[in-house]
Amino acid sequence: MTAFDIHPNDFRHWNLQIADEVATLQLEVDPKAPAIGDYELKLNSYDIGVDIELANAVRHIRFQNPEVKCVVFTSALEGTFCAGANIRMLAEADHSHKVNFCKFTNETRLEIEEASQQSGIRFLAAIDGACSGGGYELALACDYIILVDDRSTAVSLPEVPLLGVLPGTGGLTRLTDKRHIRRDRADVFATKAEGAVGRDALDWGLVDELAAPTDFVEAVAARAQALAATSTRLDGDPVPLSPLEISISDDSIAYRWVNLTIFDRYAELKVLVDQSSDWLLQTARELDDVLCRLRFDFPGIGTLIFRTEGQIDEVLRSDAELQSPNTHSQLETLLLWKRCLSRIDMTSKTLVAAIEPGSCFAGILLELALAADRTYMLDGQFEEEDNPLPPAVIQLTATNFGAVPMWNGLSRVQSRLWGDEVGLVAASDFVDRELSASQAAQLGLVTATPDDLDWGDELRLFIEERSSFSADALTAMEANHRFCGPETMATKIFARLSAWQNWIFTRANASGPQGALQRYGSGSRPNFDNQRT
Repeated sequence: MTAFDIHPNDFRHWNLQIADEVATLQLEVDPKAPAIGDYELKLNSYDIGVDIELANAVRHIRFQNPEVKCVVFTSALEGTFCAGANIRMLAEADHSHKVNFCKFTNETRLEIEEASQQSGIRFLAAIDGACSGGGYELALACDYIILVDDRSTAVSLPEVPLLGVLPGTGGLTRLTDKRHIRRDRADVFATKAEGAVGRDALDWGLVDELAAPTDFVEAVAARAQALAATSTRLDGDPVPLSPLEISISDDSIAYRWVNLTIFDRYAELKVLVDQSSDWLLQTARELDDVLCRLRFDFPGIGTLIFRTEGQIDEVLRSDAELQSPNTHSQLETLLLWKRCLSRIDMTSKTLVAAIEPGSCFAGILLELALAADRTYMLDGQFEEEDNPLPPAVIQLTATNFGAVPMWNGLSRVQSRLWGDEVGLVAASDFVDRELSASQAAQLGLVTATPDDLDWGDELRLFIEERSSFSADALTAMEANHRFCGPETMATKIFARLSAWQNWIFTRANASGPQGALQRYGSGSRPNFDNQRT
C-alpha cells in the first residue's frame, strides 16, 4: 500500500535544511526510486513518491519549525531545477493513478499557497536550471521566483505542444489568475515548448527577478531574508508529529481514533472521540492519511459511509480550540482540519453520513456530515436493544460557520443552504443547541430521518442503487453538486483542469498507441485525431 506519512529523515528525493528563519528544500530526485513502476526519474522529474515527500516536508515545517519564516525551493542537480512529472510514469500508470496523482499534486501546491496566506510562511523558488511543466508549476505556487540569467535557462509549460495534455497542477490558471499574464501571452507561452528565458520571462511577469550566475546564491539569500521580514507567522513551541500508528489487514485500516472497514463496493469510516489532549491533531492526521490511501489503493470503492462514536461534550471541548486560534499549535491544527475536509470534498466517492444513537456529529465532526452527498439520521432509538442509547442529536457550533471553508470560500452550511438566506439565518439561530432528527430535517441539515424499522434497509438500498449507476456519471454529478456559489482559483484548478485532464488522459491523442505520451522521446511524432469535440 502507498505510504503517505514520511519523516524528513527518511526522504529519498528532498533535502531539508534549516538555518534560523530560512528553510531550504533542495530537490535531488533519486532516479532509481520510482514509486509505482520501472521507470527512471531523470532530470529531477517527479512521481507520486516525490510529491508525498514534498507534502510531508511542508507539513513538518508548519508544525515543527515555527521559527521558519521563508522556505526556498532549489535543486541539487546542476543545470536542472525540475523537469516536471515523469513522462514514462504518466504513460505507464493506469487512469485512476494519473488523475489521483494530479489531484494530490494540486492539493500540495494549494497548501503551499495557504501556508503563505494563513500561516505567514513565505515561499521562494530559486531557479538555476531548466524548469518545465510541473517544475514551473511548483515555482508558480511560490510567492516569488528568481531565475538565473544565463541566456539559456528557461521556464516553460510544454505539455500542450509535447505531450498532448495540460499543465495539470494549476499552471494555466496561475498564469492568468495569480500572475495576471495576458491571455494572449499565456497562449503563446503555453504553446511554446522551449518556454521563456531571462528578460522575456521577466518582462512578461513569468518570474519576479533575474540574477547573474555569479550573483545567484547571494541574490537568493538576500531575497529570502527580505521575504522572511514580511512574515506574519505566530511564535510558538514546535508541535511534534509522531509517526502514525497504523494496523492494516485485507479488509481494514485501523488508527488510534480512525477506523476504515472495507466491504465489497463500499467502505465505512468511523471516527472515535475521547478526552486525549492530542485527539484533535492526531485525528486530522489519521483522516488525511486514510483518505489518501482510499484514493490510491482502493479505486473500486465507490461509496464511503461516515460514522462517529463518542460523547458530544468531548467533541465540543476540542472544537472550542478551533474557533479562535491564538497560538501556533491551534492555528496549524485548524488549518490541517481545513485541508483534510477539503480533501474529502475532492474525493471521487459517494459520501454518506450515518447519524445514529451513540454518534457525536457536532462542531468539527459535523463537517463530515455537511460534506456528505446524503445524510441519514435515525429518528428515535434502536428499540430491540436491551439498553437502547438515547436518540441521536447533532450540534452546530461557530466552527461550522466559516472556520473551515471549502475551496469556494463558503462554509459547508452555506454551501448546503446556498441561495436560502432565511434557512441560513434559521440554522445560525441554533448554534450550540442540540438538534433532534426532526429539527435537523426542518433546518435542511439532513437528507432523511428513517426510524428504527427502516434504518438498515434505507442504507442498504442506497448503497445498492449507487453501485448500479455509472461510476463516471456519479463522479461528475457529485463534483458538480459539491461546489456551488462563487468560483475561486482553487475551484478553477480542480473543476476545470482536473475535469479536462480526466477527459484528456483517456483520449487517444494523449494515451493511445500513437498518442503523445506513448511516443514522447521515441523520435517519432504522435498521430493526432484533429476533430474538435
